[in-house]
Amino acid sequence: MPLQVQRALRRYQVMSIVVGVMLLVLVGVAMPIQFIGHKPTMANIVAQVHGGLYIVYLLTAADLARRARFGLWQMVAVVCAGFLPFLAFYVEVRTTRRIRAAFTDPQ
Repeated sequence: MPLQVQRALRRYQVMSIVVGVMLLVLVGVAMPIQFIGHKPTMANIVAQVHGGLYIVYLLTAADLARRARFGLWQMVAVVCAGFLPFLAFYVEVRTTRRIRAAFTDPQ
């Protein structure tokens, strides 16, 4: 696998995990505190952090997509992974496997 693709994949993996964890914190902790405890402060902060990180995630995914030549459906899956809980982890594993398989030399 070319070094540039390896580095882009590593950046994507890190951002995918970070965005996935932040989304779980938002949906699993901050939103219940907002609606049950009537305290919106944490949800507001976590939502803004997640939103900013999601933009960085999209940029790293676009870089990887350009280098690894993603198809349309692969790109759609990657974009959706940032705003559906748990999907980020699943898509990251599938994307990593797909890229490693695509760049493995058949011998």
